[in-house]
Amino acid sequence: MNVLAELGTTILNTVRDVIPIAVIIFGFQFLVIRRKPANLGQILVGFFWVLIGLSFFLLGLEWCLFPLGRLMAEQLTDPAFIQSASTAGESLSAIRWQDYFWVYLFAFLIGFSTTIAEPSLIAVAIKANEVSGGAIGVWGLRIAVAIGVAVGISLGCYRIVVGDPIHWYIIAGYIVVVIQTNFAPKLIIPLAYDSGGVTTSTVTVPLVAALGLGLSETVPGRNPLIDGFGLIAFASLFPIISVMAYAQLSALKAKHGAKASD
Repeated sequence: MNVLAELGTTILNTVRDVIPIAVIIFGFQFLVIRRKPANLGQILVGFFWVLIGLSFFLLGLEWCLFPLGRLMAEQLTDPAFIQSASTAGESLSAIRWQDYFWVYLFAFLIGFSTTIAEPSLIAVAIKANEVSGGAIGVWGLRIAVAIGVAVGISLGCYRIVVGDPIHWYIIAGYIVVVIQTNFAPKLIIPLAYDSGGVTTSTVTVPLVAALGLGLSETVPGRNPLIDGFGLIAFASLFPIISVMAYAQLSALKAKHGAKASD
């Protein structure tokens, strides 16, 4: 009964959140454009399935992805794990970097895998491939974005461990972005900036946010409110750098290939 009650509450909350969107869309359609939407029945059925899908998705986040990210952070920083990962004769301080090495590796792999599976990134990559006439590869873009997210989340976890202010990293990152923008191919710049947004979607955000909160709760001296959040900013920033770097390397490779053929 508790499960059904929680599901009902989630559905009601989802309906409340979706109603403003429906009011704006249908209000403009009927009051401004003054036309009946084509396939109105299918649209209403689609809204119904959107409500059901969002409700189950929110339950999945609450019951699975958030606890999973927090659990992994707790296990990777558990003192028992540190001791088991040590070799004979090593002190705790000497092997401390090894423990957090696994945290950084996990952050890199979870960032890469969740980004590859991100539906919004897949859609953007396919559309970019169509619009560019095949000049931008679907898998090339997805892998470039995934590497950027992976590096960003790993660096964000390092920031949580050492306790550095987040603005140092963000300012330095955007300085790199500004410099890259002046040298990257103009074709890729808007897509690179959009790539930072499409990565912070349904699959990546829950695990990354849970990882940051769990890590800040288990690292001594860290505040979850101050240090736990901010990983999403790294996940948004570094794909911009990696996509422009991918384009710059591709342009450089093509230039060298043209010189070799001449």
